[in-house]
Amino acid sequence: MNVNVRFAPSPTGTLHVGGIRTALFNYFFSESNKGTFILRNEDTDQARKVEGSLEVTEQSLKWLGVSWDTLVTQSERLEHYKKYAMHLVSDGKAKEEEGAIRFFVPKTDKTSWTDAIGNKEIIFENKDIEDFIILKKDGFPTYHLANVVDDHLMEITHVIRGEDWIPSTPKHILLYQAFEWNVPIFAHVPNVLGIDGKKLSKRRGAKSVLDFKGEGYLAEALLNYLMLLGWSPKDDREILSKEEIIKDFSLEKINSAPAIFDSKKLDWLNGEYIRSLGDKELGNRLLEFDSNISNIPNFEKYLPLAKTRMKTLADFRLLVEDKNVQLLDKQRDLNINLEKNYLNLKQWTAPFILPATFSARDESGATTQDIYTVLTGKPSGLPFSEKLEIEGREKTLERLRKQK
Repeated sequence: MNVNVRFAPSPTGTLHVGGIRTALFNYFFSESNKGTFILRNEDTDQARKVEGSLEVTEQSLKWLGVSWDTLVTQSERLEHYKKYAMHLVSDGKAKEEEGAIRFFVPKTDKTSWTDAIGNKEIIFENKDIEDFIILKKDGFPTYHLANVVDDHLMEITHVIRGEDWIPSTPKHILLYQAFEWNVPIFAHVPNVLGIDGKKLSKRRGAKSVLDFKGEGYLAEALLNYLMLLGWSPKDDREILSKEEIIKDFSLEKINSAPAIFDSKKLDWLNGEYIRSLGDKELGNRLLEFDSNISNIPNFEKYLPLAKTRMKTLADFRLLVEDKNVQLLDKQRDLNINLEKNYLNLKQWTAPFILPATFSARDESGATTQDIYTVLTGKPSGLPFSEKLEIEGREKTLERLRKQK
């Protein structure tokens, strides 16, 4: 069986990660079956169209490493929808009504299908489904008609979409039957919920893919995490390459229960990906993320230290750069003793810096947290002896003198 799938967003705003996950499920199902993946711009609701939405979706998918075979825009295909709507009118299955066309729902039967997610049968009573508009007065189709016509013409074999579309599915099946077309396999994937158990949505502040990019997440880590929201490989591994996902992905392995988006889990996974990078590659990623990082003296030397503590690329600057703070009395004493000890060091290397620092701490009655505060302006951070070795004696002494 040839597999053809589509991801069909409406350009009504920026897609959050729940919508992108649906795109990923379609993409990987296509890849695992050597099928076709179509990106369809469902822009028939012109009143709600937001300029630039499609471009953001394309950028998001490309950043994640997702490609598509064809891009189709529904507003460029209006003649198809009108032709098929009039076909239903001529067959007596729909009628023109004040410039629009309404489809007649046969009320004496049931409409059902076996959903590929959970292999469950879903049944609707036709008497509970109202006759519905398929072509509007302005000549644009409604979602129902455009969806069915395009899925048929594009030979879509599997409709993989969010479970919010389940109430619309009987209308789509009735249209397929009215046209005497084959009905595709439906797979309604569960929603993605926040940690509070409520559905992720743009209105509730759900982030987009490009938001995560701007916060320093790696594309491969975010893709990996999104794929684990409702799906898992047979051996329950958590770190997976694209090739491994393609090899293992199937609709049968998608859980029918809602998935929980846990930002802490994403942070952990992103940190694991960062630590898997070589120092040179991490440096390149950091410069792509923030070109001004090159202004940090010897920034490359910090990479082995910093990546052990990084969760995102944004953490590098937070770990490496110092802050200016107002010192307490005991911290001022520590400052003085650190300067004295550092001036007398024979070698400016971590094995010599560490005991000299602890000696100044003990002499001042200070704590290790005070050491970090005096040396970096922060209560914790990178191992200070290694950090100071990279910064050099002169820069360290200059900072201590400025804080007196």
